[in-house]
Amino acid sequence: MITASDEQLTSGTALAISELVRRRKVSAEQVALAHLARIERLDGAFGAFQVVDRERVLADARAVDTDASRRDGPLAGVPVAVKDNVDVKGLPTRHGSAATPDRPAAADDELVRRLRAAGSVVLGKTRMPELAIWPFTESAAFGVTRNPWSPDHTAGGSSGGSAVAVATRMAALALGSDGGGSIRIPAACCGVFGFKPAPGLVPLAGGSESHWLGLSAFGPLARTVDDAVLMMDVLAGRPARSARDPAPALRIAVSLRPIVPGSRIDPEVATVVEEVARRLREAGQTVVEADPPYPLDGGLRFMRRWLPGIAEDAEGLDLSRVEPRTRRMVRAGRLLRRLRLAAPVAREPLGGRMREWFGDHDLLMTPVLASPPVRHHRWTAGWIRTTLGTARWIQTAVWNLTAFPAASVPVALSAEHLPLAVQLVALPGAEDTIFAAARQLSDLMAFPAWGSDS
Repeated sequence: MITASDEQLTSGTALAISELVRRRKVSAEQVALAHLARIERLDGAFGAFQVVDRERVLADARAVDTDASRRDGPLAGVPVAVKDNVDVKGLPTRHGSAATPDRPAAADDELVRRLRAAGSVVLGKTRMPELAIWPFTESAAFGVTRNPWSPDHTAGGSSGGSAVAVATRMAALALGSDGGGSIRIPAACCGVFGFKPAPGLVPLAGGSESHWLGLSAFGPLARTVDDAVLMMDVLAGRPARSARDPAPALRIAVSLRPIVPGSRIDPEVATVVEEVARRLREAGQTVVEADPPYPLDGGLRFMRRWLPGIAEDAEGLDLSRVEPRTRRMVRAGRLLRRLRLAAPVAREPLGGRMREWFGDHDLLMTPVLASPPVRHHRWTAGWIRTTLGTARWIQTAVWNLTAFPAASVPVALSAEHLPLAVQLVALPGAEDTIFAAARQLSDLMAFPAWGSDS
């Protein structure tokens, strides 16, 4: 059983936990023990974690308690979960695939090194779909990650395990990656805040210059906006900010136009977006209806980066051990490369068109998903049918194609008690605008915490 003191520690924000550890009110080891107990109690039902090494976690926590620089850091004692496409020393990096080696990583990735240097304690690696391909976390090798609000529904992907770990308070923060919505989608499904920065602000895992030809970025999942800002500062290698900036007067565009022609936004989702817009107007913001210039061939433009990127990730893997649709996607990506149809995001003209459109707006608000979270195994056919189906559901990938920062903010529960979220998008360099607006939305909508009695 989780004791009252453990419950208090696992319910706290990252900011609150770090303050307690810095003031010596609790030890990092106490915090780690509380979260390990919660993982032991809950994760069998949800499958958030790929691997947790209890002794390594406790050794790391004790190291924080005895190292003044880490104990006084901005993330002192804060338990963090790491997506299983980022190296953590002593743990294997499986990328959700049976084809990857199970040998432990020899060293921490730079992202993990920054988190540890700031005082955080790495709890373990979180589950993901094979090679981070899909917006659902159903790996043939490692199983299904379940939505804590309804275990029959998807937790989203590809950072599904990270989102579940944060939502269920098994971790205070989690690291995710986003190549087409893979932070924002699971954040929306699980009712947490997720942020995709513009490329270049946070280093890519493995020290890569580019991933998926420029689509991908790494960023935080958190239960509060301020916790995400704190983690972003650490990941970006800049001084952590403690001030809570109020939302400035903003020109906010609201769009319910789907990014894929012929698809539709569920009426329940549309109603929630309209309610959020109404509350923002009442709070004094300038809110107008305006649709961005989404291209008719946006899906094809995305696939010219996505498929060759998947092929690059599969280099050196035994393709006989990957999932059948992954194998076919690798072959398609290699074909695009041979035909010289693969092109980096930096050469995509859509970014310039979107910059012009944002000249009249400070912020764009849209749905993250066209409907509430779907049930597991909704998409089990071949890769083309799965791609077409998921493309009609997610409303995120265009902002990877344009390299704009974007966030998912939970705002309401559906009739089936599933999280609903809005997406906030701004120009590169305007990340703080997104954070300020997200704070205001969080105050206005008061999204409930999951399982307060669990």
